[in-house]
Amino acid sequence: QVQLVESGGQLVQAGGSLRLSCAASGGIFSSYGMGWFRQAPGKEREFVGAISRSGNTYYADSAKGRFTISRDNAKNTVFLQMTSLKPEDTAVYYCAARQGIAVYTTTKQYDFWGQGTQVTVSS
Repeated sequence: QVQLVESGGQLVQAGGSLRLSCAASGGIFSSYGMGWFRQAPGKEREFVGAISRSGNTYYADSAKGRFTISRDNAKNTVFLQMTSLKPEDTAVYYCAARQGIAVYTTTKQYDFWGQGTQVTVSS
């Protein structure tokens, strides 16, 4: 069983930057593909980006060019660096994990989820 804990969410002005972290425990982190999702009030949870266990990344169109995912296997942590933030990026951000070699992009593909961290972007 893998436990995931997100941190780093906060209130930020439009145009600003944030780095979210997701610390994993209870599994072999290097064997997991990791993903970031977000959910705004009244909306479904949506894919933001993902990183494979080998470091390959894939992003939603809304994140391309602004967000970067990285991982530190020595620290069992995955990061989401967000720049040029917009009010529409406001949401609860979740990280997710599953074993496998691919980059996974849908909620159904993930087995483990964190509790989320709130990101609010003011205009």
